[in-house]
Amino acid sequence: MRTTARRDGDDWILDGEKCWISNAGLADCYIVFARIPEMGERAYGAFVVDAEMDGVATVERVRVVAPHPLGTVAFRGCRVSADRVIGAPGDGLKVALGTLDVFRPTVGAAALGFARRALAESIPWTRERQMMGRPLADQQLTQAALAEMATDIDASALLVYRAAWARDVRGGRTTREAAMAKLHATEAAQRVVDRAVQLFGARGVVAGNIVETLYREVRALRIYEGTSEVQKLVIAGRLMEEQA
Repeated sequence: MRTTARRDGDDWILDGEKCWISNAGLADCYIVFARIPEMGERAYGAFVVDAEMDGVATVERVRVVAPHPLGTVAFRGCRVSADRVIGAPGDGLKVALGTLDVFRPTVGAAALGFARRALAESIPWTRERQMMGRPLADQQLTQAALAEMATDIDASALLVYRAAWARDVRGGRTTREAAMAKLHATEAAQRVVDRAVQLFGARGVVAGNIVETLYREVRALRIYEGTSEVQKLVIAGRLMEEQA
């Protein structure tokens, strides 16, 4: 994290660039995390910054494989008042990690939706598509594929619902539950959508076909809000803490 915040009287001055920002150039405000060098190496702040404030600019928009507003936002001497700091100055990392506990299950929920749509498209297609004089759905390998897709979907749903329940009902840290939900649901959705493309055959790779669209859109879910590899490290870390 290279963006910095420094005190100037009662205000803070932000300098730096933020990359891969969702809704860059569209959002009315941003939550900006920045290093505070004067407070130590691992001191960060979280700041609420209006998009129209002086010193804020969208540098560029990034084109990705599926439609998503993504870009780089620059801060050049952007002055932010003290009442726009979330939490205490220096506690920005705690704020960020707490936010991930909420947002990671929502990514899992999105993946679950993609997977469910892929299965919903696949079942009627396999009943309609004829192969060697029989519907594709009559083939045992097709039935096995559909069974695996449905099982992946239900397992993802249970993990996502558990993470949401733990946050809403039990409260406290839900880091492990959130990471598990995000990891399994996104990886499973990739498998389910890929299997749907395979079942559709050549039609599955035709631009504009629903499973082709799902194939492009689902891929990013294994990356943002922490990659699958990061989720594994988070899960293992929490297990070690819980068993200490």
